[in-house]
Amino acid sequence: MRRMISIIMVLIMSLSVFSVYGQEGDIVDVASSNDDFSILVTALATADLVSALEGEGPYTVFAPTDDAFAKLLASLNISAEDLLAHPQLSEVLLYHVVAGQVMSTDLSDGLMVETLQGETISFDLTDGAKVNMSMITGADIQATNGVIHVIDEVLVPESFVLNPIDMDVVDIALGNEDFSMLVSLLSQANLVEALQGEGPFTVFAPTNAAFEQLLVDLNITAADLMAQPDLAQVLLYHVVAGKVMSTDLVDGMMATTLNGEDLLIDLSTGVMINESQVVIADIEATNGVVHVIDRILVPSNFTLQEVDMAEDLPQTGELSLIPLGLLGIFSLGGLIYSIRRKW
Repeated sequence: MRRMISIIMVLIMSLSVFSVYGQEGDIVDVASSNDDFSILVTALATADLVSALEGEGPYTVFAPTDDAFAKLLASLNISAEDLLAHPQLSEVLLYHVVAGQVMSTDLSDGLMVETLQGETISFDLTDGAKVNMSMITGADIQATNGVIHVIDEVLVPESFVLNPIDMDVVDIALGNEDFSMLVSLLSQANLVEALQGEGPFTVFAPTNAAFEQLLVDLNITAADLMAQPDLAQVLLYHVVAGKVMSTDLVDGMMATTLNGEDLLIDLSTGVMINESQVVIADIEATNGVVHVIDRILVPSNFTLQEVDMAEDLPQTGELSLIPLGLLGIFSLGGLIYSIRRKW
């Protein structure tokens, strides 16, 4: 009887909020159409998850309101910029998404469901409807590719960590799947040990998406890139000696890289390093700082060469498997990041 009452309460909530939140379109369209989800939508865009949640699905999204994010920021004593710049942002967001369409009538007290982040969330129907410690305040908001349930607190996975520990620039890259291709290439070029040195170093770190775009632009495979004789020179073009923070940058300044060539800093429209946009800045490490960029920096002394050994090397989707065997598997739960700000 208690479970039935809880389900009825969820259904009542669904009916009461559908007219407020419900809009035609996919999950992102529905969230974008309501100002209560402005921080969530911004976070999805920052974490490059928009296109994924516009996919076929179906997905179930437990969507925190702006008030829910405000409570999280207050409890962590950080700013919205700090949260958006956190390397585990995508993990936190994926902890709110379940594969398949889970309606309110599918919930049961004590139910455990695995999220796209990999950890599970639990449901408590003894007093209303809760997912973990968050109350479901609006249920069964239909989208073309799934359903949204509104929650009043952000769900934080156990692996999320905030305070700094001793990590070098390589540790930071290892701790984030968005840098798996970068780590693979550093390993291939025998640069891992060098970047674990005393430094300090400033690393402009391209994401996997940046490498994927380079492969398209050059019309080559990941194996071709890994086999390039000048691979080390390309990677060293992303590293500057010394610790260059965002506050040290000046429009028009030139920064000499370990490759020997200079990078141009342009602050006229955001922060550009040559033709690449800085999307996250000032991720501090024990031996320097990492800035995340959205395009590969290609030095003028790089010449693309045909290679015979490329067919024996892994393809793009297999790249991330190489360094794990060589460098050791790092648990995200043991990695803690220091984030100063986002440009």
